[in-house]
This record gives sequence, C-alpha cells and structure tokens, in this order.
Amino acid sequence: MSAPQVVVHRDKELMAKAAAARLITKIVDAQAARGFASVVLTGGRNGNGLLAALAEAPARDAVDWSRLDLWWGDERFLPDGDPERNYTQARQVLLDSVPLDPARVHPMPPSDGPYGKDADAAAEAYAAELAAAAGPEDHGPVPSFDVLLLGVGPDTHVASLFPELPAVHEQERTVVGVHGAPKPPPTRTSLTLPAIRAAREVWLLAAGEDKANAAAIALSGAGEVQAPAAGARGRSRTLWLLDGAAAAQLPRGLYPPASA
Repeated sequence: MSAPQVVVHRDKELMAKAAAARLITKIVDAQAARGFASVVLTGGRNGNGLLAALAEAPARDAVDWSRLDLWWGDERFLPDGDPERNYTQARQVLLDSVPLDPARVHPMPPSDGPYGKDADAAAEAYAAELAAAAGPEDHGPVPSFDVLLLGVGPDTHVASLFPELPAVHEQERTVVGVHGAPKPPPTRTSLTLPAIRAAREVWLLAAGEDKANAAAIALSGAGEVQAPAAGARGRSRTLWLLDGAAAAQLPRGLYPPASA
C-alpha cells in the first residue's frame, strides 16, 4: 500500500474545485490508456461538493462519460429515491446532467429493491456485481478502480466503516451490511478495507474544523480498527485532500508549503 500524501487548500470551495480538476485529468488519462475509467463515488458534504464542482467545471466535457464506470463506497440502506441516499444526491448534483451509460452506473441496492430489508443480502449482491466486473488483470474480486473517493467523518470513519464495529474488522468479504451505525440511518451497506485497497488511488476528502482531529489521528499512525481512515490506502497512491481548517492539527512538515 502507498504512503499517504497530503494536499491542503485554502478553503473547502477551492478544495472541491481542485479535486474536481484532478479527477477529470485522472479519468481522461485512464480513458486514453485503456478506453475506459472506473471511479468509486462517496457521499457526504465533501463528496457532493466535489461532484457539484465537477458539474460546473469547464473541462468536464473532456471526459467521455459513456466510457466511465461508477461505483459507490457505501450507501444508506433506504428506499430508492430517498433524498438521503448517496445515489440520489449524486444524481441531483451531477449524474443526471451528463451522458452516462446506464449499464456502467452501479448504485448499491435500496431497501425496497429485490433484497427487501435484508442489507446483508444486498451487500452480497453488490459484491457479486463487483466480482463480475473484475478481470484477470485485477487484484482480487473487485475491479482495479482508477480513483476511489472517501469522505472522512469526525470519528475517522470512511465509507460506512466505523471505529471498532464489525465491518472494519472484515478481511474476506468485499461488501458488508452494516448494522447499528452510530449515525443515522443505522443500517447501511459498505465496501470493506480489502475492497478499498484494491483501488489504484484512494483520495480522502476532509474539510472543516470538525474534521481536524480525525485527520490528525488517522495520519499519526493510528490503527485501522480504531481509526478506519488510517487503513484506507491505494495501491499506487493515497491522497488526503484537505482544507486549511481540517489540516489545522497536522504537523506543518507533513505537507509542502506550496499546497496551503
């Protein structure tokens, strides 16, 4: 796994715009090299902020949206169309405004879908979908995502992997049902750390002073069970994208002066 790199932007708006520009470049480069790109989206205020910035970016038309595979790192186990679902929010801020191939968009199952209220069955089905998309060149039963985006919670959770809960201990399955999450809704589905680590690049997004302690803990060498964000690493790159407030508790030597 790659060592974390830290980039700090002045404020959350600049962070979102810079991350969107960075993501466009990564997608275009992957499509030029292989014909397609694969990205895992995240929800939350910073994930949605990035998607909103991407929707407004002048360079967004450089992406061939029909050759982009989209997956999700986690989902609130709620009915289809619920405004709290990450998929619903992503559609509103970006996806409905770009010409995606519907067959390449892979939302996690909703609670009123074919698996009913069984979040574990929904997780198994998503794991099977990931495995079907993985090729012989991939590292295990998930595709080698070009970029996997993660928001970082104030408690250091990423996706729906919360400190000390069973999901963060999982080493075999790639997707799990999460029960008793400490923030609503309590039932979710989530990629596990092994699935996250299959990505070529993992980008962790954090903005605001309420994220400063989490960033400091995760980047200080904490264990992944106590601080799941510490275990989120990409195979070739792990990138922390922060604003000044979220970076406030980091040692100044951890990131280059030019990035502030």
